[in-house]
Amino acid sequence: MKDDAPLVYSTDGGRVIPAKEAVSRPKGDGIVRLSRQTSGRKGKGVCIISGLDIDDAALSQLAAELKKKCGCGGTVVDGNIEIQGDKRDFLKGYLEGKGYRVKLAGG
Repeated sequence: MKDDAPLVYSTDGGRVIPAKEAVSRPKGDGIVRLSRQTSGRKGKGVCIISGLDIDDAALSQLAAELKKKCGCGGTVVDGNIEIQGDKRDFLKGYLEGKGYRVKLAGG
């Protein structure tokens, strides 16, 4: 067995699950951008919130809070929050109330 090959199974302890490495995201410019996207979603629109300089746990917590306030679904993908529906005006006001600088991006 090669030394650089990842360990998949060991008779000592059974299945070995490798630790996940933290994904580093580029630092933003301090401005949170709200955009609307419909491509690849069969015409259904989502609001994408990008540019948040917070860690993954806080990002997930903020996404859950926004989903509850909007009364809709959403997810966190690659450091961006996706909220179902066109709720940009509400999200802009809510995030500004939390102290973020927010810009509407795109059409």
